[in-house]
Amino acid sequence: LGYQASDIQSIGITNQRETVLVWDRMTGQPIYPAIIWSDGRTSETVQKLAQSSDKGVLALQHVCGLPLTTYFSAVKLRWLLDHVPEVAEAKDQNRLQFGTLDTWLIYNLTGGVDGGVVVTDVTNASRTMLMDIHTLQWSQEALEFFGVETLPMPKLVSSSQIYGTIADGALAGVPIAGCLGDQQAALVGQKCFNKGDAKNTYGTGCFMLFNTGDKPVVSQHGLLSTVAYQLGPDATPAYALEGSVAVAGSSISWLRDNLKLINSVDQLNELAAQVEDTAGVYFVTAFAGLFAPYWRDDARGTICGLTQFTTLHHIARATLEAVCYQSRAILDAMDKESNTSLRSLKVDGGISNSDLCMQIQSDILGIQVDRPAMRESTALGAAIAAGLAVNVWESIDHLEQVNNHGRSTFEPKIDSEKREHMYHGWEEAVKRSFGWTQI
Repeated sequence: LGYQASDIQSIGITNQRETVLVWDRMTGQPIYPAIIWSDGRTSETVQKLAQSSDKGVLALQHVCGLPLTTYFSAVKLRWLLDHVPEVAEAKDQNRLQFGTLDTWLIYNLTGGVDGGVVVTDVTNASRTMLMDIHTLQWSQEALEFFGVETLPMPKLVSSSQIYGTIADGALAGVPIAGCLGDQQAALVGQKCFNKGDAKNTYGTGCFMLFNTGDKPVVSQHGLLSTVAYQLGPDATPAYALEGSVAVAGSSISWLRDNLKLINSVDQLNELAAQVEDTAGVYFVTAFAGLFAPYWRDDARGTICGLTQFTTLHHIARATLEAVCYQSRAILDAMDKESNTSLRSLKVDGGISNSDLCMQIQSDILGIQVDRPAMRESTALGAAIAAGLAVNVWESIDHLEQVNNHGRSTFEPKIDSEKREHMYHGWEEAVKRSFGWTQI
């Protein structure tokens, strides 16, 4: 690229959120493989925890803004302590260190067992269920609820400050100065700095965040309250409402790798483009339950509306539409929370490369979809946070020209009657996906 290591002023880190790692503080070595955000093995743990509170799955919502689900870090940590003897033993011997991926990366990059720093930024911490999102401190109530009050926790830091420097290698001495969970990083990368701004990232899952300003909003419609960013130790934090779809790009991988029906994402788009609609086929991609706004862990993947005339083209299009319908369900919930209707949605991530999918998204939402030319918004957000910490930019007000050229917009091409008819079919299909784990 024509740059030298000496040209790099700082490094930003962005990571898959909620994923849990545990390691030995004495040796710096992992004790058990990471449990990723979408892992469903903790469903029984969720049930037991919910039964321990008269508030059920909302036992800690007033503290952390989140319901009890398999999704969040503390539930995975509790599962590890209950099911992996080596983890429980390390805790009893005061050797256990818990962290999310950002903590593990920064710890190792800054020296690991030889003086590595153990920190986590407030956006990642807000996904653990252990941080009070109102005070941005670890919550004693939450720690006791999960039985980890004696466990040493990472130091809480802002999303933009110097945490430490790279310990060795070609980048030795370069400061690590930015850290954001991946979806919050995309929010920053899309420059959603104003209350009411929203973005949707289409990756393995699909994640829509809506900036709610400087105060958290506890959702009444199945959304998650989360920290959006805190761009400096003394900066006022921003908050967001989030809707998470468990399966987006991974449904395309399922068609390719499990069923062998397609060879690539491009082929899926080509197949889907050859039909004008799905001929009444709906694909509810609830492989491990449904996330926001449904929160049904008993749902399972369901294809409805098949006839003898259904072809692979219809199923391909239904796969793309499934992502868009679930985004519509989240956006409807956000509109109810905010009492205002969003007029434009900023998008990024792998599936956003599909013009067809983004047109379907605009049609189903009934609003403009705005896509940047450079769609790695997550990486850009981490870079912005790191740059602000070392004065590459003085403030967010100096970011107007960053990634501003070559944007594409998609406008709705169907009328509201057709839109609502299509969405009604989706809602009926979703109902039919419920309850499969109890049969």
